[in-house]
Amino acid sequence: MAACSFDIQFIFVWAGWEGSAHDSRIFLEEIDNSNIRFKKPPEGIEKLNYYLVDLGYPNEYGYLRPYRGERNHLPEFHR
Repeated sequence: MAACSFDIQFIFVWAGWEGSAHDSRIFLEEIDNSNIRFKKPPEGIEKLNYYLVDLGYPNEYGYLRPYRGERNHLPEFHR
């Protein structure tokens, strides 16, 4: 699992899993384990900070993933 800033710099990397594991299993272990020093999004409506995640992650507070079945509109971005 890795996280990067808007400057495309890694701010967190966790590579401690052997073999294969699903993204959601790794994610849930990370947010439940207090020994891992991952900066979590602040809580509260006035703090609108989110991590953008892919579809393999569960919906949790502070983590924003795309809607299932929504397609990217690539031709609109080519302009």
